[in-house]
Amino acid sequence: MKTNGNKRLSKASLRKNRQVFGIFMMFLSVALLLVFVWRINVIAFGRPDGQNLKQRRLATLNETVYTPAERGAIVDRDGSVLADSGTNYKVYALIKHQYAGDKRKTVKNKVETADTLSKYLKMSSEDILKRLTPSNRKTTQVEFGQAGDNLSLATKKALKATKIPGLFFQDSSARRYPNGIFASHALGMVSTMPDNQTGTKKIIGKMGLEQEFNTVLSGQNGVKREQKDGFGFQLAGTKASVTPVKDGGTVYTTLDTNLQSYLETLMDSVQSKYVPLELTATVMNPKTGAILATAERPTFDPVSGTGLNKWSSALYQDVYEPGSIMKIMTLASAIDSGNYHPNEMYQSGHVTLGGGTIYDWQKSGWGTVPVGEAFPRSSNTGMVHIEQTMGGATWHKYLKRFGFGQRTGITLPQEGYGHISFNGTLNQASTAFGQAINVTQVQMLQAMSAIANNGQMVRPRIVSKTINDDGTVRNYGTENLGRVIKKSSAEGVRQAMTQVINAEYGTGRVYKIPGIDLGVKTGTAQVAGKHGYLSGAWNYTFSVAGMVPINKPKYIVYITMRQPQKMTEDPEKILNSIFTPLVKRTVALGGLHGVSGKITEMPNVTGQSLNTAISTLEAQQQRVAVIGSGNKVVQQLPANGQQVMGGSRAIVLTNGAMTMPSVIGWGKSDVLKLAQITGVPFTFKGEGFASQQTLKPGSLLTGSGGTIKFTDK
Repeated sequence: MKTNGNKRLSKASLRKNRQVFGIFMMFLSVALLLVFVWRINVIAFGRPDGQNLKQRRLATLNETVYTPAERGAIVDRDGSVLADSGTNYKVYALIKHQYAGDKRKTVKNKVETADTLSKYLKMSSEDILKRLTPSNRKTTQVEFGQAGDNLSLATKKALKATKIPGLFFQDSSARRYPNGIFASHALGMVSTMPDNQTGTKKIIGKMGLEQEFNTVLSGQNGVKREQKDGFGFQLAGTKASVTPVKDGGTVYTTLDTNLQSYLETLMDSVQSKYVPLELTATVMNPKTGAILATAERPTFDPVSGTGLNKWSSALYQDVYEPGSIMKIMTLASAIDSGNYHPNEMYQSGHVTLGGGTIYDWQKSGWGTVPVGEAFPRSSNTGMVHIEQTMGGATWHKYLKRFGFGQRTGITLPQEGYGHISFNGTLNQASTAFGQAINVTQVQMLQAMSAIANNGQMVRPRIVSKTINDDGTVRNYGTENLGRVIKKSSAEGVRQAMTQVINAEYGTGRVYKIPGIDLGVKTGTAQVAGKHGYLSGAWNYTFSVAGMVPINKPKYIVYITMRQPQKMTEDPEKILNSIFTPLVKRTVALGGLHGVSGKITEMPNVTGQSLNTAISTLEAQQQRVAVIGSGNKVVQQLPANGQQVMGGSRAIVLTNGAMTMPSVIGWGKSDVLKLAQITGVPFTFKGEGFASQQTLKPGSLLTGSGGTIKFTDK
């Protein structure tokens, strides 16, 4: 009985347990079902895990692909590239294997390697050989500094074609400036920043022409939009929307590469010897306003930014007191307004007015002298006398006519405009000799253009045109700003500028160049400090402005130098180490206006440094064409001892990479010299002077020189 009872109790317990478990499973199933339904609802209508599935589905179906536009180029007046985008190459040499099993070839013959590299790099074979023979014996590979960086594809191919073992290359995508330090503040530089639209990086111009023409140079990215399924295939019944890429346009400058490169060399020499705090030089065609060359120190490398210690440009942004160069405009205003009386006498030395005393640079003066001698003597008291005769209102009117206190409108960003301090008699008088007035260099160039152009003032320009990717051209031609003074007034000033170098009392006799019709004006302005003008023989801005040929000026050359820290020579001699060679080179490149053509014997310049050879040939009034990027002359035409006429063209071949020059304007005989010295054949069409060339300037001369078309002028 007891056993059966236990059995019945056990069965009842089991049945109850099954019921409880069944109820539990039923509730669990219902709960899971509710969770499942809730999850489906969230997936269908909500944001699971913070994700909007509807947007993700649409994003999957709608794909947008961007093709970045290539930034356009900045070129010189002949089309030679000054800045472009692409792949740069760096060459390096493997002189020892870096690890066991390294199968790359190493340099075998260091002398041969150095000689070969010197033909393509701006570096002598001796310097290259030193790099290939490092003092540290553990060194496995060597580089060649800036000379081995930023090489073009053509140079890389040419080097690889030599099959010299041990040479290797690294490539990188970047903005390229093939001439290195070259009008850097004018050309500007770029920076890269993330492009949220394309997911890549974009290049933005930060200063100079790169900034001013950023929209033209940037172009427009290409866009492709299409609908795709989950497998990446375009959905049936849909069409892709395509906006083609528009690469950046080309900005044509007015710069002459040959002249600019030569100017940079002259500037480097003065900067290293005399260490001025600021040094500037500009060559402008006053007929067209075209700036042919402009340089300033300190400067910087636009690729690395090395040397960049200020973002503003001395050409068009920085303002300064111009000193006695302003006397050009003072004299012009007095002549034009009928207030110039050259035979009238005045007392030089010093003059007191408006509560202050103004001194001549020679404080004792020259006694009582004619007003006509005030300009060539650069007499401050003489200019004050002229300004007082003219009257403040008249003088101020001419200052405005010449454009001072206003931007010129040159196509460069954030141009400065200066200031005229005309409050009080002392300030008014001081502006007559270039103090109490702040100007920019382009303002001075613009004002001087009126003197060179018989009274018609021209706006300075550094861009000639832009061409967009679709071929649209926008021209930036000559802008005549109207007549500022009469023709006779301009002629009177230019005649006075010849006295500066010819009269025995002229301040610019050091600038006289035999055989060149030249007029100049010298300038010296004290540098202002926090508590008045600074003392000391070096605390000045020294300057010179020249016009050539003076009867019908084709060029204005303007140079300034502020506070040379090592003034071991007279400031005029320092400035002239730039002025005279620059004028000679400018005149030679422009067709020798004002230069006589005597017959001389061709000197031997083979083996000389390039700068020495150029100076030697220019002293004989030869137009020098440089072939190659080296620094030493290895061949010349005409040959040593040949009879040559002043004004003829001499061609020198250097030890650097052999590149095509601009031959526009050359006679056929000169192009034949080029073919002879390079050994490269050319195809000639027509007679007269070269007007077109198919091989662009700066291209490597490795095969054919292309076709040269000649036309009669």
